Amino acid sequence: MMRYIKSVDPRRLVIMVIGNIFLGMGISIFKLSGMGNDPFSGMVMALAELSFISYANFLILLNVVLFVVEWITGRKFIGAGTFVNAIFLGYIATFFYDIWIEVLGEPQLLWQRVITVAIGVVVCSFGVSLYQSSDVGVAPYDALSLIMKNRAPKISYFWHRMFTDALCALVCFLAGGIIGLGTLVSAFGLGPIIHFFDVHFTNKLLGKTGAKAGGGPVSL
Repeated sequence: MMRYIKSVDPRRLVIMVIGNIFLGMGISIFKLSGMGNDPFSGMVMALAELSFISYANFLILLNVVLFVVEWITGRKFIGAGTFVNAIFLGYIATFFYDIWIEVLGEPQLLWQRVITVAIGVVVCSFGVSLYQSSDVGVAPYDALSLIMKNRAPKISYFWHRMFTDALCALVCFLAGGIIGLGTLVSAFGLGPIIHFFDVHFTNKLLGKTGAKAGGGPVSL
């Protein structure tokens, strides 16, 4: 582990951590809107509520299972970012959500909820750009679609990701979770904004000159 840490550019590690902080903040904003989260986070929240386990703790338990899959079938995607995302993202989201509820309260009017979703889109996209472009490990859920792409290269990454997200959305719905504007925007609308941050901010910050590595939007 120490050898790995020494081999990674510390700047990338810092950017990855900051990205996960913004990502967790974005998830909390989506939740505050009451109009749905990204499919994976929404599913986790719904299942956590059914099982009477906190969102953060349930997310870790699920990530343990998904990590086993990643370890067996996609070990090359594992890095420091894998563990930071898998262990801390739920607690980061919960931390910020508690702050929003205490300071702002839940938005009551439709236009307030829509604006909240819009803010969540920007914050999440910025966090995803930082976290993913740092190239220091992929979260267990995000690795699934990348592994599927490697196993079935004739099918584009987009459709692999759509399959996993659609499955999560279905489970979220069956578990009584919220499927709404936030879910749709997360599933279909984050990509262009993430790309904008990649080109105009993150790649410059990392000193990248070409397109970023990886397969597309990661989980929120």
